[in-house]
Amino acid sequence: MGKRRNLAYVVIAAVLAALVYMQFRTWKNFDWPTFWAQFKLVSPLHVFNGVLLIYFSHFLRARRWKIFLRPVRHDVSIASLFPPTLIGFTGLALLGRPGELIRPYLIARRTQLSFSSQMAAWTVERIFDAGGFTVLMVSAIFLPTQLRFLPNPEIYPRLRVAGFLLVALVAGLALGAVTIAKYGHVLADWIERRFSHLAANAGHRVAQRVREFQGGLDTIHSPLAFLELSVVSIAMWWLIALAYLEVTHSYGAALAHMTVSKVLLLTGSSMLGSLIQLPGVGGGSQLATISALQHIFRASPELAASCGILLWLVTFVSVVPAGLLLAHHERLSLRRLSEESEQEEIQAEFPAHPATGPVE
Repeated sequence: MGKRRNLAYVVIAAVLAALVYMQFRTWKNFDWPTFWAQFKLVSPLHVFNGVLLIYFSHFLRARRWKIFLRPVRHDVSIASLFPPTLIGFTGLALLGRPGELIRPYLIARRTQLSFSSQMAAWTVERIFDAGGFTVLMVSAIFLPTQLRFLPNPEIYPRLRVAGFLLVALVAGLALGAVTIAKYGHVLADWIERRFSHLAANAGHRVAQRVREFQGGLDTIHSPLAFLELSVVSIAMWWLIALAYLEVTHSYGAALAHMTVSKVLLLTGSSMLGSLIQLPGVGGGSQLATISALQHIFRASPELAASCGILLWLVTFVSVVPAGLLLAHHERLSLRRLSEESEQEEIQAEFPAHPATGPVE
């Protein structure tokens, strides 16, 4: 596992290095003094507001997880879920993808539920994340917003195509979720039999993921719960968009034209770029955001680089101080939590009796 992870980091580093090289080749007249001067013009109040909005969005994440737990742990409070949320995102910021499992692992320990049940909730959470962002992005694309008047007129027709693709993607995810909710065990058994010959027990691993996901769907226990989860998810992404807006407006007149609909494009760019990240330093999200600022909104290379880095610091890294303080207070090691959660994931793939629901 460690060798494969190191190989993945080498590949990611090589890809990022190539992207950085290509990016800076396009910036032949990049002015470093201007780049540093941009930071000096930033309004601290706007940045502080952006950080507050990001912390409040994490609070809504904890609120959403409380809804997931309602069928089995109705007495769990948001206050007990908020620290694992901050610690988990701190692990993700500092350790990269290996730290992604810390949050469900900590919540499982705190609520005395199985790790596999919380991984199932985490999987369902991804669908609500995609759905919440899609609602906002599609609204910005198809409603009469400022996206129709971007500096580059060729962008909007492409955005319309992207909007239809987003709708199709979320509709496909919803259809898949409904199918698994009804026929998950049948599908998992078929996958296990059909692909049992593959190496590394791939068939069993996929089948187990299907069973976990079906168990995670049990957390949506009523139409009211679905409505609550949807509203919280949309509100959470709205707060993230407002945080992006605060950061861009911190640069004063240079980016005063940015609106919520426009910063949603930056948010989407950052999400795509985050697929290529190095632990602790990121890389992909910053480059994607910088590229969007420069090529979609015609910002100067210096302004785009400055704002892209600041957006990453506010929306992704600002959670680290609070997360580290909480981890220290609870005597937790992020690296050890990452290793333990990874081991739990391996054990969950081969349980003595496959999990069928959210309760141990």
